[in-house]
Amino acid sequence: MAASESALRKMLSKAYKYRDLTVREIVNVTTAYKDLKPVMDSYVFNDGSSRELVSLSGTVPVNYRGNVYNIPICLWLLDTYPYNPPICFVKPTSTMMIKIGKHVDANGKVYLPYLHEWKHPQSDLFGLIQVMSVVFGEEPPVFSRPTTQTPYQSYQPAGPPASSYMANQPASSFSQSHTPNAGGFQGYPYPAGSSGYPATSGGALYTPVTPTTTGGPSRDATIGEDTIRASLVSAVSDKLRWRMKEEMDRAQAELDALKRTEEDLKKGHQKLEEMVTKLDQEIADVDKNIELLKQKDEELTSALGKMENQSENNDIDDLIVPTAPLYRQILNLYAEENAIEDTIFYLGEALRRGVIDLDVFLKHVRLLSRKQFQLRALMQKARKTAGLSDLY
Repeated sequence: MAASESALRKMLSKAYKYRDLTVREIVNVTTAYKDLKPVMDSYVFNDGSSRELVSLSGTVPVNYRGNVYNIPICLWLLDTYPYNPPICFVKPTSTMMIKIGKHVDANGKVYLPYLHEWKHPQSDLFGLIQVMSVVFGEEPPVFSRPTTQTPYQSYQPAGPPASSYMANQPASSFSQSHTPNAGGFQGYPYPAGSSGYPATSGGALYTPVTPTTTGGPSRDATIGEDTIRASLVSAVSDKLRWRMKEEMDRAQAELDALKRTEEDLKKGHQKLEEMVTKLDQEIADVDKNIELLKQKDEELTSALGKMENQSENNDIDDLIVPTAPLYRQILNLYAEENAIEDTIFYLGEALRRGVIDLDVFLKHVRLLSRKQFQLRALMQKARKTAGLSDLY
């Protein structure tokens, strides 16, 4: 059952900076992978410090050689998630053992390019689990723990193993640790490199081979030492090749990351050059506008100086000259109508102060209002003839 969103919000209320994003991703993952459960627990870092973090523990399905297996994992989410990748572990059960590879170390910690290149929002938990399922399907991180074999009481070999006993031993098994049987018989180590994690029967691997004595004890001893030496050389070569391949993969991943960084820097450099070019163009336009404004300012200053010198000798009525007789008539009607308006205003002021009586005021206002009405009607007709809008 998917985790409750309200319960997750309450669980992450204090510790996590981006609680809403973290809760949303946990709900999406637990809805798709029912076996994953969120748990709040204390995580101990390599420097010994600890912090309360939420983890997703459970199993994820992995398709390996046509069969589906459930791989136990644990994903620790940092308090800065999703802007920092989770810390991933494989957690084998009591019947499993960790298979060390280029993606899983001896402690079960998972290393993936997806984690190394983590970037929100392109990276998320759902995509991480899908990548883990694909990678674990190609290289299983766990395998079945070998079952304990019955000690051989009737046969106790003396001297080194026969050549056929060592020739069938996989080279990669020399790099895995193993435990001798209880009866003192040295059995095969469990073949981690070839079995994957599905359970296998160990009986065939522990079948003893009777040594042959075709050329005497000294010849058997010599052949055994040569075989052991060749097997050890082969195991060391395989381990060196694996280490070299691991270093080359890591260097290639770093080179790819550096190439991406170089591309980003080139794009950024191109953008900066475009911005600088645009700024230079804008600066040139601003300088041009400044010069134009200075020129216009000088022209206005010169015109104002001329007007000030000529204002004393000019008549105000001669300053405005209409371009047509009709416009002159409109100007005169407008000026006369405004003069009548001012006259009526001052007659009102004279009445208020007692300079004139009411009869005189009404008589003059009546005459002026009639004339003002005639002026306005004539002015409206003139404006209409001139194609101008109505003034009133």
